[in-house]
Amino acid sequence: MKLAAIDIGSNAIRLQISTILDKGTRILFKKLEYVRFPLRLGHDVFSTNRISDKSKEKFKKLMKTYKLLLELYEVDDYMFCATSAMRESENGQELADEVQREVGVTINIIDGHLEAELINRAIASYLAEETYLHIDVGGGSTELNLFTNGKKIKTRSFKVGSVRILEHTDSPIMWSDMEKWVKDNVKKEYGKVTAVGTGGNISKIFELAKKKPGQAITIKKVKEIRKLIESYTLEQRIYDLQMNPDRADVIVPASNIYLKVMEWANAHQILVPDVGLKDGILLHLLEKNISQKKIEFKQGRF
Repeated sequence: MKLAAIDIGSNAIRLQISTILDKGTRILFKKLEYVRFPLRLGHDVFSTNRISDKSKEKFKKLMKTYKLLLELYEVDDYMFCATSAMRESENGQELADEVQREVGVTINIIDGHLEAELINRAIASYLAEETYLHIDVGGGSTELNLFTNGKKIKTRSFKVGSVRILEHTDSPIMWSDMEKWVKDNVKKEYGKVTAVGTGGNISKIFELAKKKPGQAITIKKVKEIRKLIESYTLEQRIYDLQMNPDRADVIVPASNIYLKVMEWANAHQILVPDVGLKDGILLHLLEKNISQKKIEFKQGRF
């Protein structure tokens, strides 16, 4: 079975196609294709509340391209999910409707709660019976999820993101609200708190820290990496640190969000599993298809 996830974010739009390998005792996702296209919808939306005509045309071309890839790979099931930029834009739903008519794919504009829920599916296997604060930083929003004893007990989405900061459209009130939420909910009785970071920027910071998969990095190390990146020009970040241009300008604002939340939560280290929204979408599709196959099997028997 082949599944595909399309994550329509504020800074970039990602497509991943994976085939499912059933090993008997466990199921593996084998990546067949991954495309990340730097279409920054948040640039328009967080400044004007609308997706510009130029971005709309590029977006439609990209959706046609992704649909062709789905057809070429003969994908069995797929899901397009759009996050903060499209859900906040005045014409986001209008654009989704146009894509439905012209391209023939359905774009699900999901809220912050569902976005966090899908990402939580992806990180669940990395968590033990301890206390974790999951921090997912995107271009337009930050999702925070508090886990203790293996259960999620609190979740909240905030309109604070790397592109918003870059565009100077982040609100001091929202920053204060996020700080209050962290300090009110991460209680001393939960014991030591470990941060869990998801998102392309923290993954790049982890890569620059030269840690092995599964290892945590300290808040001190994150600050060192941020200082290193800040010392480079945008051009040097692209050529010397091998960053995409649309990563090079947002990575410092994003790192500031992770660091602030960790400081508020008194979290001294952060785990960085290499997963995100697209991985949660793939898991959701797998569970849906397994459930449907069970129903079909039962119907076939009777």
